[in-house]
Amino acid sequence: MKTIRVITLLTGVLLLLSLETPVLASVAVKPNPNVTSRSFGQCAEGPVKLYTLTNSNGLSVGIMDYGATVVSVVTPDRQGNLADIALGFDDPSIYAAAKLNFGTMGRYINRIAHGQITLDGQVYPLTKNNGPNTMHGGKLGFNRRLWKARTMSADPPSLRLTRLSPDGEEGFPGNLQVSVTFTLTDDNHLRVHYDATTDKPTVVNLSNHTLFNLSGPGHGTVLDDIATVNADAFTPVDATSVPTGDIRPVEGTPWDLRQPIALKVHINDFGNKPPGYDFNYVLNKMMAEPYEALTPTPPGYDFNYVLNKDGSTALSKAGEVYDPRSGRDLQVFTDQPGVQFYTGNLFDGTLVGKGGVKYTQYCAFSIEAQHFPDSPNHPNFPSTVVRPGTPYRANIEYVFGTR
Repeated sequence: MKTIRVITLLTGVLLLLSLETPVLASVAVKPNPNVTSRSFGQCAEGPVKLYTLTNSNGLSVGIMDYGATVVSVVTPDRQGNLADIALGFDDPSIYAAAKLNFGTMGRYINRIAHGQITLDGQVYPLTKNNGPNTMHGGKLGFNRRLWKARTMSADPPSLRLTRLSPDGEEGFPGNLQVSVTFTLTDDNHLRVHYDATTDKPTVVNLSNHTLFNLSGPGHGTVLDDIATVNADAFTPVDATSVPTGDIRPVEGTPWDLRQPIALKVHINDFGNKPPGYDFNYVLNKMMAEPYEALTPTPPGYDFNYVLNKDGSTALSKAGEVYDPRSGRDLQVFTDQPGVQFYTGNLFDGTLVGKGGVKYTQYCAFSIEAQHFPDSPNHPNFPSTVVRPGTPYRANIEYVFGTR
């Protein structure tokens, strides 16, 4: 009798489990309104998806798996009116073909001089795509590759994208397993976390290259925006826009953004735009070999700032931009030692973005948290060398608000 009772009990338990399983599965696949996805065209590596993270305030961020790229950031102005403040395009093929860059920059954001690095006595030639230099990881940097995406969390909405950069890609040594996680909080913070591991010594410098117009693209330039950058120094560059190795104080120079100042005040104090300046001529020369060292550059901010850091690894405020027209305010925090502050100097209307908006000069800005450009060739700069067993990590946080 005991045997019969045990068998009966086990049969009942198995029956209950079989009844519960479909119910649990249906709950697991229930649509989540905070993280949605849809088809977003094709790239050379396959279909592209666009993921949208939305918080309880209605602020939303669109991210596509091609280039781990922020496609849109929809935020309210001081009146509560929503607008997309991020530059972008309606098709991934435009991102792929554009001469200017959007998305996650890697394996090394910004420039590496002479297209080479030396690690442990070995010289590694890299792909040259900016005259004699390597820029933003080479001809096909991380922003022009398809990543694998996975939703990490619904509350707060979070998306993780990963890819393997194989040994030798664009000349960089080591198989680099890299990930970037975007998290949108209910207090309107967009957190961006980078993580990477390698099986050989290599250099890594990852960042997000989103360009913003806080009034919304198509609503004029950013020249009236009020900017601050928390930096007492910057790294001056040579004629090819590569750091000289010096670290120079901003005191008494147009580079000084420690106090809030309208961007238009010093915008023409940089560059050497000659009469008859032609945008396409400059870009073609920048991409060509041999490189013309005195290629003219348009005026505007495009410099690496040495952030004031207290030596800790905690995030600290890097900069802030306020748009008096819309009342929108963007603060940027990071644990990285520098930021590249850029004012869209090379846009000239030839790129047409979402909704048919032409991207003209000074139509946007970016604050790219980073290690310094060309750090591998300047021992006095913070090191970007990553070795097996020591993961690379970097964090950026964007805070969207109004005044």
